[in-house]
Amino acid sequence: MLINTILLVLGFIILIKGADIFVDGASGIADSFKMPKLLIGLTIVAFGTSAPEFAVSVKSLLIESGDIVLGNVIGSNILNILLILGACSTIHPLTVKNTTVKKELPITMLITIAFAILLSDRMIDKSMVNSFTRGDGIVILLFFLVFIYYLIAMARKNNNLKEYEKKKTPLSTAILYTIVGTISIIIGSHFVVTSAVELATTIGVSERVIALTIIAFGTSLPELVTSLTATKKGEYDIAIGNVVGSNIFNIGVVIGLPVTILGGISIISFSYIDLIVMIIASVLLFMFSFNDYKITKREGITFLLLFITYYSYVLLN
Repeated sequence: MLINTILLVLGFIILIKGADIFVDGASGIADSFKMPKLLIGLTIVAFGTSAPEFAVSVKSLLIESGDIVLGNVIGSNILNILLILGACSTIHPLTVKNTTVKKELPITMLITIAFAILLSDRMIDKSMVNSFTRGDGIVILLFFLVFIYYLIAMARKNNNLKEYEKKKTPLSTAILYTIVGTISIIIGSHFVVTSAVELATTIGVSERVIALTIIAFGTSLPELVTSLTATKKGEYDIAIGNVVGSNIFNIGVVIGLPVTILGGISIISFSYIDLIVMIIASVLLFMFSFNDYKITKREGITFLLLFITYYSYVLLN
């Protein structure tokens, strides 16, 4: 058990650092080929923050651990809103932009609800088994592509939108970073998934619980650090945008893409309470933001109380 715990922590370190190196390398290559910096920011950099979750999902699908795939995505999305935004807004009220309230947050709710419905086959037909098929993955991926199209269209219209800025990296160095980052992500995800499965077996808990807690928290660390740092610096748009973008990427890319490529998850063991809390978190985020274009300290405390209540349920059941 001690060895698996060490491997799990080591895996997270390698995974998160590998994603960081990968972003630097891939951005450097794109920049060398004169790709617009704005496009780099919307694609490569945005994907980089979800690389840990994506790598864990691919590895889990390859060893047919469907519960880890779903628990990773559902848990990360719940943590992003309830814990990360909850903690950030208790440090300082978060101002939410008008476009975020009217466009990005509704898109987040829509893709979250669609994801939950596609997972809940038995609610539609009692004779069916809950599953997430390749067809479901394609539907989610199409939702995500619409979101990407919206981002690019919005960016072109907004002349004041800051481009992604980075120091010029030599092409040879960028290629080396990309290779090292990719290898690190593969190795890190292997350690995380295999050690998590072993831990679940050793301590007698389900893969669902391990995925919703340890794995979800570990893969959400980049978002947690980024949002807390942004809040302390007064960059509230980054704090909120980081979470909203991550949640959409988690559903669209982390589960939609690998399921579309590798095939679906045929047997799902999850509690509907997980999906309900994920939807409630998304809806509350919209309601709090729509009310006065702010997430206040009181609303942040509400997020944290819901987080504590939900995870108490997960750990005690």
